[in-house]
Amino acid sequence: MLIEPSSHKEAVKVYKALGEPSRLSIINLLCQHKELSCTEIEQRLDFKGSTLSHHLKQLLDCGLLDLSRKEGTYHFYEVNKDMLKRYVALTVE
Repeated sequence: MLIEPSSHKEAVKVYKALGEPSRLSIINLLCQHKELSCTEIEQRLDFKGSTLSHHLKQLLDCGLLDLSRKEGTYHFYEVNKDMLKRYVALTVE
């Protein structure tokens, strides 16, 4: 069995999130860094604030991202490597 029936809803959320090119770009970028702030992600991927916020929420909701810390008004995000490894066949360092 590929995915346990109890995890079907989780799998659908993860694959739906990864199926959107902008969210996949965010994951790819964050896999290359320990963590990045919203501002750093915006600048590197040329996203607008509200668009990035929407994509980050989707990635947080499905468990692919974690809010690693807050520093003043800055939020820093990192990839949840365990979750990503569960659904994507690649090496995450």
